[in-house]
Amino acid sequence: MSAQSNTSRIWLSSPHLSGREIRYVQEAFETNWIAPLGPNVDNFEKELGEYIGSPHVAALSSGTAALHLALILSGVKTGDIVLCQSFTFSASANPIVYQGAIPVFIDSEPDTWNICPQALEEAIVHFLKRRQKPKAVILVHLYGMPAQLDEVLALCATHDIPVIEDAAEALGSAYKAKRVGVFGKFGILSFNGNKIITTSGGGALLSADEKAISQSRFLATQARDNAPHYEHTQIGYNYRMSNVCAGIGRGQLEVIAERVHQRRKNFDFYKNHLAALPGIRFQNEPEGFFSNRWLTALTVDPVLSGGVTRENIRLKLLEENIESRPLWKPMHLQPVFEGAPYFGGKVSEKLFETGLCLPSGSNLSETDMERVVLSIKKCFD
Repeated sequence: MSAQSNTSRIWLSSPHLSGREIRYVQEAFETNWIAPLGPNVDNFEKELGEYIGSPHVAALSSGTAALHLALILSGVKTGDIVLCQSFTFSASANPIVYQGAIPVFIDSEPDTWNICPQALEEAIVHFLKRRQKPKAVILVHLYGMPAQLDEVLALCATHDIPVIEDAAEALGSAYKAKRVGVFGKFGILSFNGNKIITTSGGGALLSADEKAISQSRFLATQARDNAPHYEHTQIGYNYRMSNVCAGIGRGQLEVIAERVHQRRKNFDFYKNHLAALPGIRFQNEPEGFFSNRWLTALTVDPVLSGGVTRENIRLKLLEENIESRPLWKPMHLQPVFEGAPYFGGKVSEKLFETGLCLPSGSNLSETDMERVVLSIKKCFD
């Protein structure tokens, strides 16, 4: 029997149930609210809005669905330009293509690893000179770290370009004491199984625009017009969250403060035990920024580390039955987006080459994290 099979698996970020979820799920069964929509959906939207500070919320089937609807409600159509952070998961960019629009990717800045305001301005000016005003900007709060919102919002306001905040990884994060997801025209959340709270699968669209959120609910329920029969004057989507999933979300939302606290505690543990290793650097948290530390992310400089690379560490962890993952491969390097316009330097490329996400679940024990730390230190022995 191998050593690996004797050692339990440590996951990157597994679901963490509190036990409170079952009450709401049971209520859905007892009242026969199993089909999409119902009291749990209504209350989850209300409670989520109260927590994050958004007056209007639509609970949806995924964060990707929320982003797709945000683009539709922003008027994005075939041939339009949408500027998108390159250093992100593909779900941030795919809905642009759903609309037949053109994704234009923007590099990151080194402080938060999020969209670079200077590169963004270069792209905006470039397209304005060609009379192709961008229809929207998608920024991402990567791994829970808020983007440089003041700079990006001011730039987009100057040119009257709506901002869509992809806060899929950032529920509980804040910028200058205000929850992220409420700064742009629209905010996007995800409740996928690996997120800081989960509904098993799901997402939400946030906005201060009540009419837009009302329209998003209409579009998300197959755009069925108000008639006794099935009448449709617009193309709709099957994007609403189920009442059962919303029940899970309500129970999860009750422990969001504990989940954020534990993820930040994980980050502190890793940093305290690994930051002294040569070439290791952790994702920065500038003053006024508050990250939920959804995933603890670090970079490894092989010049300073004596030749130890990100990949050496990842493979060593894999050998020890520990899941880790390279940082996101930038969208402008993805085969599916080959030839897409790109603005910026090589910040995101360098982060991808040298970066690694460590196990970060809120259900990790200190013993689990000690195993992770010991495995990484072996690479430096």
